[in-house]
Amino acid sequence: MCGIIGVFNDKNSFKIAKKGLEIVKNRGRDGKVILQLNNKNTVAHCLHAVVGKLKQPLKGKGIFLANCEIYNWKELSEEYSIKARNDADLFFKLIEKEGLNKTLELIDGDYVGCYIINNKLYLFKDLFGVKPLWYNNEGKKFLFASEKKVLEEFGCESINDLQPRAILEYDIKKNKITFIQRKFIKLENLDKEYKIIKKETLGLLVNAVAKRIPDGKFGVMFSGGIDSVFIALILKKLEIEFKCYTCVVEDENFSKAEDLVYSEKIAKEYGFKLEIIKISLEDMKKALKIIPKIIESNNVTKVNVAIPFYFISKKARKDGCKVLMSGLGSEEIFAGYERHKRSVDINKECYSGLLWLYERDLYRDDTILMHNNIELRVPFLDLPLVRYAMNIDQKYKINEKDNKLLLREIALELGLKKEYAYRKKRAAQYGGKFDKALDRLTRLDGSINKSAYLYKHYPRPNLKLGVLYSGGKDSNYSMYIMQKQNYEITCLISLKSLNKDSYMFHTPNIDLVKEQSKALEIPLVLYETKGEKEKELEDMKNALLKAKKEYGIQGVVTGALYSVYQRDRIEKVCDSIGLKVFSPLWHKEQSQALKEIISNGFEVIIIRIAADGFDKNWLGRKLDFKTVEELEKLYLKNGLNVAFEGGEAETFVLDCPMFKKKIIIEKSRIEMESENCGNLIIEEVRLE
Repeated sequence: MCGIIGVFNDKNSFKIAKKGLEIVKNRGRDGKVILQLNNKNTVAHCLHAVVGKLKQPLKGKGIFLANCEIYNWKELSEEYSIKARNDADLFFKLIEKEGLNKTLELIDGDYVGCYIINNKLYLFKDLFGVKPLWYNNEGKKFLFASEKKVLEEFGCESINDLQPRAILEYDIKKNKITFIQRKFIKLENLDKEYKIIKKETLGLLVNAVAKRIPDGKFGVMFSGGIDSVFIALILKKLEIEFKCYTCVVEDENFSKAEDLVYSEKIAKEYGFKLEIIKISLEDMKKALKIIPKIIESNNVTKVNVAIPFYFISKKARKDGCKVLMSGLGSEEIFAGYERHKRSVDINKECYSGLLWLYERDLYRDDTILMHNNIELRVPFLDLPLVRYAMNIDQKYKINEKDNKLLLREIALELGLKKEYAYRKKRAAQYGGKFDKALDRLTRLDGSINKSAYLYKHYPRPNLKLGVLYSGGKDSNYSMYIMQKQNYEITCLISLKSLNKDSYMFHTPNIDLVKEQSKALEIPLVLYETKGEKEKELEDMKNALLKAKKEYGIQGVVTGALYSVYQRDRIEKVCDSIGLKVFSPLWHKEQSQALKEIISNGFEVIIIRIAADGFDKNWLGRKLDFKTVEELEKLYLKNGLNVAFEGGEAETFVLDCPMFKKKIIIEKSRIEMESENCGNLIIEEVRLE
């Protein structure tokens, strides 16, 4: 991995690029170059050499700089008769010979790159976003850098993470950005026998690991779980020398970490060289002073996972390693999460997870490893493997008892014992006792919760978010959850549909979101749509673009629980315009969701009913624990969704912990369309 920086249309471009390079110096200690294109435009590169020590930027018809590991560069050099000194050189020369779009289809690897020609600048990533890049376009300036902290240093307000499925084209003279969308994963069903699928999957897995083996020392981040064990098994069978690294918290108040128990047993039994890193509460406390700053986040889960990565990469660097392999991605392609068990279409659920890996995991992992000058390699995110695995029938991936069935069965055939192959998933923060340690440090500090404790170490919002806001319980509670996790809510986004039967948007009393906006003291983007199926998505896109422009949002919060129809369409639109999607209630058990909303002090009323079991007495009724009990009885009687996921009812929030003022209904009336279907029409309200 390397670091890249660009500054355009700024008379101080050289000075900014030079200072930026100093900020990301740990990304590349094998050489640095600052190239001033003219008095306003400068690019810079710091080199982390794994394949040769060729310094960048590279110059030809255009100018090229990249942070890349291209695994088929030698084959492409031969096929296209290109004399290339390393993978970056091949990448550049292939672009100059075949064009950018074709080159991105041909290369196999992890990359982020910049190509400048004819006053146009192109930025591009691998499709999963293994390598990071952030950009800013305010006023007449354009900046990009491998890490967000560079742009923050120069006071940039609107900082965007380059979406992996898009090529950014910047017209340097006109100071204008456009995006070119790329194809991602196509979901189809493999019509093959299971034994053939197993054989072909194993072949792809072996190839994914083998192509990522570097020259020189390297290691595997090892938890004793199926993913890291599988990588180690393949390396062992390939007769490659490597070391496994396991990190856990050791404290007299804690029992022995589960990851340590399994790592020691498996390493001993299969002859893996194992380095155990035991840290104390004091070690962790010291590390927490810098880890949130490195990963630019105080999100509890992100920090928890970053802790072992920090200590492992620190030790691996001392051992002379330049590369660490990780099992990240296995959960998404082989269905390893609990939410997959609750999904109707598991491969669609996996697809959704793949879209947001770059936000959820990859940037954190990249920055924490690069802080210690270590490159991350992720075999389970090998593109040919992913494209194949995403089309394997879900019955081969998961059942009521176990997940990742295919991977576990292949591991058995490779000689892994069943107790290890079928070990239940334990997230790193739990298997290594990091979450327990963080909880203890939080209590010792006297902070109200872990988010508040970590905010002290990194007192910044994680991201600026807009909320797709209906005024109902789910959008409000989702916003509350994200706010509690130190995300900044900069605006509400509501679609006023003229079609009362819209599949996408809540319609009853939608104009009252204006009053809720006042109560929250959060600005509102209200956008009208005719509500025509599918066409209404274009209206949503325009509303989101408006929110992005006016309020600098970097992502969107949704209240989706189980509606795949809504979630898929929101994700598709957001992905196309470079916005991240957060659905904190996704697949939460419905009764539990309602009870949490009530317990957290939300005052919610029912404003529309449309299902058997309801009558006009339900309209205006407040959600409380007694109401939930009655809804649970209706579920047992006629299958009604307790949280109204089937559109059986709609709700309106009068008050909650985020409201600065409470909404008081002064005048309302009931309109019934039938015995079981009707609306509470709220005619007049005041804020108190």
